[in-house]
Formats: sequence, structure tokens, C-alpha cells
Amino acid sequence: MLIGTGLEFGQPGLRTDAARAQLDLSAFDRIIGSLHTVPIELPSADRESGGPERPADGARPPRPEHRAEPNTLFRRRPALEVVRDYLAEVPAQVAGEGPHEVVTHLDYAVRRWPEETEGPFDPRPLEEELRGAMRAIAGAGRALEINTRRLRPWIPQWWAEEGGEAVSFGSDSHTPLALAANFPEAMALADWAGFRPGRDPRELWRR
Repeated sequence: MLIGTGLEFGQPGLRTDAARAQLDLSAFDRIIGSLHTVPIELPSADRESGGPERPADGARPPRPEHRAEPNTLFRRRPALEVVRDYLAEVPAQVAGEGPHEVVTHLDYAVRRWPEETEGPFDPRPLEEELRGAMRAIAGAGRALEINTRRLRPWIPQWWAEEGGEAVSFGSDSHTPLALAANFPEAMALADWAGFRPGRDPRELWRR
């Protein structure tokens, strides 16, 4: 058995310089990049203390230091708007020379989708934005992770249709018992979408 070293790098578009100052990123076998937060409106307290002026339409300008998880924003804003804002952040996270080879859990924003008010999550109203995010990832030459604990057939299908060339697999497990959950099903899903394994099991699956 071979065990490699890896790192999940959150918000790589915002923190690459800070990470390089703390870590030798070349020492890891694989780095995956993830997005967990999106900008929120400027709090009224900051507004009163001399924050940026509001534009003419009255909207508060977002600032990078004011960010929140989607599940927090679902309590404040329309659900589809929150997910659209999340997906609009993806191009910035894959642009440039970030160290991450793989983009993970593109569907992170819908893990806490408010089913009690919105019903089951349906990707079709967000298909244009989801495909746009996938095109940005593919255009940056990065792979997309298939999350094995949350298998969504439309992810590898649309990824392949939008030019994605490679996938990785990750269970995103936070407990030992969840490690490698549903890997046989995930591999079958990737195969169905046209991705094939390399000779080395550590390699990405490619089309």
C-alpha cells in the first residue's frame, strides 16, 4: 500500500501567497482547491464607521474580508441567488498559477440546500452557471473531483460535455468509517461519462 501526502487548499484565489509563506507546497503529492465561502454584504456597523459608500442603487459593496458559508447566507437571501454567487467565485479560484491540481466539491453550496422551503435541489435552473464554472475549471487545465459520498450523475456528464479532461475521487470523509464511501459506484459513474483510469491507481482518470 502506498499512502501519498495531500492538502485541501481553501479559497486558493485569495490565499495563495499566505499559504506559500507558511508551507512548502511542492512537498505534497496532490493539492486540491476548494471554495467554502462567498462575499456578504457590508455589515451596517462597518458602514457607520466609514466603510465604502453605497452605489446609487443602494446595494452594499462586498469586501473580500466579509465572507460567509452558503448555509449561513441561505437564511438571509434567496437560495438560488446564493448558489449563483458561489459559482461566480469559481473562475477566480482557478485562475493564475495556484498550486491545486484538482477542484473539489463544486456542489458545496447545495449541501445544506433549504429543502424545507425550496424543495429538493434541482440543478437545471442553475445549469448555465454550473456549466460556466466547469468551463473555467477545464480552461485552467485542472481536474474536477467526484465526491463519492454525494453522487450526482449530472456532474461528470456536464463536466465531460464542457471540455473536462480529468477527474479525481474523494470521499471528503471526516470520520474513518466514511473513508472511500461509494467508490465502486463513483468509478462506474466516471466510466459512464467517458473517463478511464491510468496504469497507476494514483493517477487521475482521463478522457
